[in-house]
Amino acid sequence: MIMLDALTLDQVRTFVTIADSGSFRAAARKLSRVQSGVSVAIANLEAQLGVELFDRSGHRPVLTPQGQVLLGNARDIILRVDLLRAKARGFAEGVETEIGIAVDTLYPLQRVGRAISRMRQTFPSVSVRVRVEPLGGPLEALKQKRCALSVMVGEDFRDPRIRFDALASITQLAVVAASHPLAEGAPGRVLEALDLADHLQIVLSDPSDMSAGRDFGVISPQTCRVNTQDAKHSLILGGVGWGRLPLWLVERDIEQGRLVRLNVGALGKNGEVTSQAYVAHRLDEALGPAARQLADNLLALGAGSADRPG
Repeated sequence: MIMLDALTLDQVRTFVTIADSGSFRAAARKLSRVQSGVSVAIANLEAQLGVELFDRSGHRPVLTPQGQVLLGNARDIILRVDLLRAKARGFAEGVETEIGIAVDTLYPLQRVGRAISRMRQTFPSVSVRVRVEPLGGPLEALKQKRCALSVMVGEDFRDPRIRFDALASITQLAVVAASHPLAEGAPGRVLEALDLADHLQIVLSDPSDMSAGRDFGVISPQTCRVNTQDAKHSLILGGVGWGRLPLWLVERDIEQGRLVRLNVGALGKNGEVTSQAYVAHRLDEALGPAARQLADNLLALGAGSADRPG
């Protein structure tokens, strides 16, 4: 007879840790336990479930087909327990002394500033740390617990331990300085990817490892990589090359003739692409009252489009 009531959270965590670390020995190190204790915990779990979770016939344990299926359930159990604990801690804790927020470079910082200002009207003693990073930077900051909230843009970076709430849409345009050779005939001239091959593309570098081996929207073999949106904007204005920038940042430059839109079909219709921005936080870390209000303020201010942040 299978006794599921005898299952313990420790056994479930041990199961997941072994699957993630690849061996009983590595799991024991991660859990600060002796290897024999890890082996006993899994043996007891298998006995209680009535199935074998790992094939131990090789040099390293390999998940059985049943183990692969149950691993997803085990992860879900741990996440729900961590969420329960986080909520309980949130009830017990008072107002934070400091909040960290990481913001994608594509999102207008002015809106974040307005949300912070509103929050501090209620919580004037709370200090705020703002990080502005591209691509995987905001998600990595959350995963490493360097911030309580992140504003992220696009669908490229996800994690099941992170909650995402839709914030606003962000439009990016392919642009170039009016003095650049690519500006001739723009924006009416339709450009192919080959038309850009001889021209430098200004690209943001990812401060995290999350986009290792991947590029987003890079179609020119010649690139100049920068670490901030301001640097990218300035280099494009200076005629160094072309690139994509958010509409809210370049709308005035286009209106006043400093920048010209490029109609590049490979980068969306008329060289334009719209992405969704999200406010995100960890499910296993309770938001304090000030962080919760800051998130609510961001959602209230971000409804709709962020193309005109004023």
